[in-house]
Amino acid sequence: MAKIALIGAGNIGGTLAQLAMRRPYFETVLFDIKPGLAAGKVLDLLQAAAAEGFDASIKGSDDYADIAGADFVIVTAGFPRMLGMSRDDLLGKNAHVITSVGQAIKTHCPGAFVICVTNPLDAMVHLLQHVAQLPDKRIVGMAGDLDSCRFQYFLTQHFNCSVADVQAKVLGGHGDTMVPLTALTTVQGLSLEQHLQRGSLTHADLDALIERTRKGGAEIVGLLQQGSAFYAPAFCALNMAEAVFHGRGLLSYGAAKVTAPQYPVPEPLFVGVPVVLGQGGVVKVEDFPLGAREQQQLAHSIEAVATQIGDLRRLGFLG
Repeated sequence: MAKIALIGAGNIGGTLAQLAMRRPYFETVLFDIKPGLAAGKVLDLLQAAAAEGFDASIKGSDDYADIAGADFVIVTAGFPRMLGMSRDDLLGKNAHVITSVGQAIKTHCPGAFVICVTNPLDAMVHLLQHVAQLPDKRIVGMAGDLDSCRFQYFLTQHFNCSVADVQAKVLGGHGDTMVPLTALTTVQGLSLEQHLQRGSLTHADLDALIERTRKGGAEIVGLLQQGSAFYAPAFCALNMAEAVFHGRGLLSYGAAKVTAPQYPVPEPLFVGVPVVLGQGGVVKVEDFPLGAREQQQLAHSIEAVATQIGDLRRLGFLG
């Protein structure tokens, strides 16, 4: 059994707790600084477990000491993205939150594998590593998997096919500069480039699908009016933790620390790339052959992430 600490008992944290408590190999702690919030959600979940007839190992807490010795930490704490707010608008507000969380991880569970979900994702995972002083292989941001799932779903709607028939790949920063890989994304065994050649997909349709993927989070925010996506982010984050727990070598798309010359970064930073998750955390950072347009888009995405890192330094959060 492994101990998993979920930092933040909002919508994503609560959904994660519901998912994790059904895994018999996880001892789960749901934490939130708001007194009673995590404990109340956990009490409700335990009663739900009784209704379904299974025993759950889960605790709600507002004391960071209860995350001590955690093998996994999933960080969802922070202010939610609201209507009309960009991920960049969250930078300063959530930097304060992530600094506190990083200090707690460093104190209570420095050996954990950490998954960051807090936005703006790429900048927050960079800050979290800096504060918690975690090795590169033991921290990743959950972003590309979520973006890929959104792209995958939108493609199933266009082609009227099963999600099992679509393999979607999205790189880059989590936000408007993400880079869907059209040559490597496949539908029913054919790449999107091949579908364009066959006429089963038009350039206008593809551009619309890519744009909807890039605005996928904002679309949900607009529909909800208050709050942001939480079901899909929770599922994707727990999949990452399970891949490391089982050591199965899962190819994932997450914000991992990359360096030049493998990726065109001005300094080591976190950005969405293909990573193999397995025993001990990030086993390997992969790279795919990209076309000239995709290379240009990825460079633009990296530039946007680097700008956020510069803003964190300007605000005093990074040395």
